[in-house]
Amino acid sequence: MIFFKPNFWDKNKISFFSILLFPVAMLIKIVIFFKPYLVKNHKYPIPIICVGNIYLGGTGKTPLSIKIFSILKELGMSPAFIRKKYDDFKDEFELQKKIGPIYQNKKRSVAIKEAVTAKANIAILDDGFQDFSIKKNLSIICFNEKKWIGNGLSIPSGPLRESLSSLKRANCVVINGNKNNIIESELLKHNKELKIFYSKYRPLNIEEFKNKKIIAFAGIGNPESFFSLLIDNNINILKKIKFPDHYNYSQKEIENLINQAQEKNATLLTTEKDYHRINKSYKNKINFLRILVEIKEQNKFTEEIKKII
Repeated sequence: MIFFKPNFWDKNKISFFSILLFPVAMLIKIVIFFKPYLVKNHKYPIPIICVGNIYLGGTGKTPLSIKIFSILKELGMSPAFIRKKYDDFKDEFELQKKIGPIYQNKKRSVAIKEAVTAKANIAILDDGFQDFSIKKNLSIICFNEKKWIGNGLSIPSGPLRESLSSLKRANCVVINGNKNNIIESELLKHNKELKIFYSKYRPLNIEEFKNKKIIAFAGIGNPESFFSLLIDNNINILKKIKFPDHYNYSQKEIENLINQAQEKNATLLTTEKDYHRINKSYKNKINFLRILVEIKEQNKFTEEIKKII
């Protein structure tokens, strides 16, 4: 789904538009409530780690799934990424394909079976917390500390795919950001057994962009997190440009960005996900920031993964 998130989704006060869309949101909540009772839950011969969210986009699922892949490799496992096939999500596919085997299908169940046939002994389900047809051995829910749950309402009145009560089905929460006792308290109200961890992004090639004038652009779920990462590392940003999540850049748009950079003698910088959506003929004029997810108390996080191996 390629779109700009409405501003009212992330405001503390309930807006007119939220109220207007509330009847639709209630219908969707009713459908989600009954969905588990209408779908048969299947167990698979290998453990399934689900990395999901309830806030729509921008919570860091894909970088975390890559981190989990590296942890599993260190534990001597043969993991595989599992994805539902969406034509608009090729950027995430390309990122994970660089790391290890990935299986995707319109039906996640088919992709899991293909991974089993290929001798994978554990699966990382990138997204799929709302797929009740798959029995998960470990469900990890991602949040962004600054975005949290937005206005707290469900789609389309707000950014939530499900309410916080859905955390009863989760085992762990990973919050990208700083420690937040208020968020932790709210999470534990819904599931006292939740294990809560924190993560942050570490830029790997940030030194390349020091002492340069930067025009930064991003078409991801939470572009502000990208811009903030640059600012926190003292990068001189002349201009910040936002595009919708999973945006497919046209030739004209890329040429316009390149022209802007040339006029200001600046460097064009984007995310690695965005870079994979840019036509290869323009890639030599655009730079991307490589990042690594770091998990605080990673040893404890690894112990939670070990429990299902």
